Amino acid sequence: MLVSDFSYNLPDECIASEPPKIRGTTRLLALNRQTGEITDSKYANLADFLEPGDLIILNDTRVMRSRVFTELPDGRPRELVVLERHDSELDHVMYRGKLHDGDILTVINHETGEKTNTQITIKQILGNGIALADCATPLDQVAEQFGNVPLPPYMHRDATKADIERYQTVWAKENGSAAAPTASLNMTEDLIKKLQTKGVQVQYLTLHVGLGTFLPIRSDKVEEHHMHSEWFHIPQETIAAIEQTKAAGHRVVAVGTTVTRTLEFWGKTGKTEGEDDIFIYPGFEFKVIDALVTNFHAPKSTVLMLTAAFAGWDHLKPAYDHATSSGYKLLSYGDSMFIYSK
Repeated sequence: MLVSDFSYNLPDECIASEPPKIRGTTRLLALNRQTGEITDSKYANLADFLEPGDLIILNDTRVMRSRVFTELPDGRPRELVVLERHDSELDHVMYRGKLHDGDILTVINHETGEKTNTQITIKQILGNGIALADCATPLDQVAEQFGNVPLPPYMHRDATKADIERYQTVWAKENGSAAAPTASLNMTEDLIKKLQTKGVQVQYLTLHVGLGTFLPIRSDKVEEHHMHSEWFHIPQETIAAIEQTKAAGHRVVAVGTTVTRTLEFWGKTGKTEGEDDIFIYPGFEFKVIDALVTNFHAPKSTVLMLTAAFAGWDHLKPAYDHATSSGYKLLSYGDSMFIYSK
């Protein structure tokens, strides 16, 4: 398969560069992955597509304010993005501008523009704009204190105070992501209560989302792409809920591609914690999820390929064409899809 096979026309006016004024007021396109039938609805009406006994699983990761501004000793600015948290002593960062092994960077307070007493040492340049970095204070704490929200580059703007709240789920708990689990940004506490009142179970897992998820694929052939790894943990109560739901003949509904990757990695390996590097593209056999809530993704992206693997590209492509011609807003702050089969 070629990466170019998974593309579609994405007009600039269809890209959501700002969050909706009120969380949860976005649209929802429901797609039957067996028939290709499309239904236009609202995200707030998600409960209408679910049944008592179904299980929804959410990602409780928290997005770090991981865009950190620093200076070299001679005053030259260097921008870092603290990458997702892993179980390692050194942190991985993406950097902009030239850096070398041993460089010492002084952190700038994003809000005041003033130098801090915090310094970051570049231990090793790994290539492709990635480096190992060390700091006396854990970098996720440095980012939270002095950094800014890492909005996707296509928004062409700096994060505002509003983004600190809106580029985060309402239940965010485990600090460590470099990007948001975007399918959940439209979920509200009222909708969760509505789902639970209907008899839909709600459980959580953690996957620290990495920027590598959204980086362009550099190979022409899909099969040659190597997926970056992300740290995950699935609580025992979530696993028990999945097994009970399956045994009762109800559906496991993943909210987002992050949840999907985590569940299917568990389904493939049996691991409930560790590093997940699964790459899902058409031809993949899904073992855990029965339905998927997801945002509209960028052309030629790994997350679009995952969605195509679940929905079938022959059904997904017409759904995307319908969305772009019907005024839907796409990408991180945009509208969502519900992909189901019954």
